[in-house]
Amino acid sequence: QVQLVESGGGLVQPGGSLRLSCAASGSIYRIDVMGWYRQALGKQRELVATVTAGGRINYADSVKGRFTASRHNAEHTVDLQMHMLEPGDTAVYYCNAVATSTMWGSRQTYWGQGTQVTVSS
Repeated sequence: QVQLVESGGGLVQPGGSLRLSCAASGSIYRIDVMGWYRQALGKQRELVATVTAGGRINYADSVKGRFTASRHNAEHTVDLQMHMLEPGDTAVYYCNAVATSTMWGSRQTYWGQGTQVTVSS
């Protein structure tokens, strides 16, 4: 099993910045993809950014140019640097990993507990 723990959420004014961090621990053989999703109140969970083990990054159109995802494979961590935050970015942000726990295991999807990001004046 893989556990994901997020940190760094909070309250920020429009135009401000926040940095989220996520660390994976537990039984980890390989993590193929790590990234971030978010879910606003009353809406479906949506992709924010994902990073493959090879470093390919996929961003949601709504965050391109404002958010930067970075992954550190050796430490099993992924960060999300958010700039120019808007009220529409308010949501619970979830860390996500697609990982294999053992050499012979199957890939599974794991989620963190979520961290609240609120953008408001």
